[in-house]
Amino acid sequence: FNPMVIGTLRLLVGGVVLFALALCRGDLDRLSGWNWLSVFMAALFTAAYQLFFFAAVVKTGVAVGTIVAIGSAPVIGGVLGRIFRGESLGRKWFIATALGIFGCSLLGLSGGDVAIEPTGLFLAVGAGGAYAAYTLMIKGLLEKHAPNAVMALVVCLGAVLLSPMLVNCDLDWLLQPRSIGVVLHLGIATMALSYWLFARGLQTVSVSSAVTLSLAEPMTAATLGVFVLGEQLNVQAFAGISLIFVGLVVLVMGRSTARQGC
Repeated sequence: FNPMVIGTLRLLVGGVVLFALALCRGDLDRLSGWNWLSVFMAALFTAAYQLFFFAAVVKTGVAVGTIVAIGSAPVIGGVLGRIFRGESLGRKWFIATALGIFGCSLLGLSGGDVAIEPTGLFLAVGAGGAYAAYTLMIKGLLEKHAPNAVMALVVCLGAVLLSPMLVNCDLDWLLQPRSIGVVLHLGIATMALSYWLFARGLQTVSVSSAVTLSLAEPMTAATLGVFVLGEQLNVQAFAGISLIFVGLVVLVMGRSTARQGC
């Protein structure tokens, strides 16, 4: 499979599902008052993330590509949140981010072979930056519009921007039931559902915290691998999961303390 085509189809299916949900709930009845530049920029960064991430994985491997992309996003997200939204970066955010990045590195590099390729690293950082940037843009849109409407417009427009990737591509493999199932799973579960939840969570947390909390992704994947697939974790991988978990607890406890103080 072409990773770029997979990324495009993932956005396309997810966008259709989110758009249908928004229509059913009447969230798209009013399209006036939107900052369409912000919508376009959010869609552009969403599409860019797909391209950068999949290209990085091809260049430098899944482990390093994922580590650099997910690890760089909290740092970039914190800086963007501070510059454009005036969000404060407290001591607990720095601790949680450092623990999460270090834990992610231990977890991702615990499998053995590691490919370090400069272009791949650059693309992975670009993916992390795109993730942080679209989080920033979506956060602003959610302050004025319903989550279903925001995610539907952003993802659908992102799919339109990536649609040229499907031109002149061999899509005969899509006629197979297994391929259809994979694309539907990626579009519905990993795109529509995850973005639906992401938008609701982003309504109540800062950009920096939201991006840092995304470090739970590799921890969850590794944990599911153990309990669902029966995979074995070595000491380094277990240490990585533990550090990520501790970092997330520090961040969540910091938010709870802040609420109690208000």
